[in-house]
Amino acid sequence: NYLGHSVDDPLSELGWQQMRKAVSGTSPWQQIISSPMLRCRAFAEELANDAELDYKVIDNLKEVGFGRWEGKTRAEVQAMSQQNYDDFYRDPVNCRPEGAEDLNNFIARVSTAYDDLIATYKGKHLLVVCHAGVMRAIISHVLKAPPITLYQLHVSNAGMSRLRHDQQGGKLIHHNVSLQAMEATP
Repeated sequence: NYLGHSVDDPLSELGWQQMRKAVSGTSPWQQIISSPMLRCRAFAEELANDAELDYKVIDNLKEVGFGRWEGKTRAEVQAMSQQNYDDFYRDPVNCRPEGAEDLNNFIARVSTAYDDLIATYKGKHLLVVCHAGVMRAIISHVLKAPPITLYQLHVSNAGMSRLRHDQQGGKLIHHNVSLQAMEATP
């Protein structure tokens, strides 16, 4: 489903299972950051309580707005207009769903929030609990990829990515891997 920022549904039981499995094991984080959306915030709060860590909610990490597509499945969107659906995935910058958030504005919103986190928590190991679109925007920002490529990046349900920042800037270390695989990489 296209669950943008106007659909604040909680995680399903399957979603809870996927999220818990994704972070099972040790808790290497020093701070947990979350989107304000219930499906992220409730999990971040539970994880922070279990790990005895602070967590902070950042409003600008909410998901992109999908306008008319909000809450609809891919099949429903395709039934509305296969052409609009195809155009969106060919050019998500210029072919937005009716009423959708501007993609450049979304990326700027998320990138600013992310840069603020990097500056505020310099040298800290953060866990950012967010949405697929937010992950795409952050990874695109770090890799300096053009916005038109945003939806060419697959993000799995409960997918985890690791980014590392140093004097040269940000680097994508892992994408869509388990916490155990990440822990095996220094």
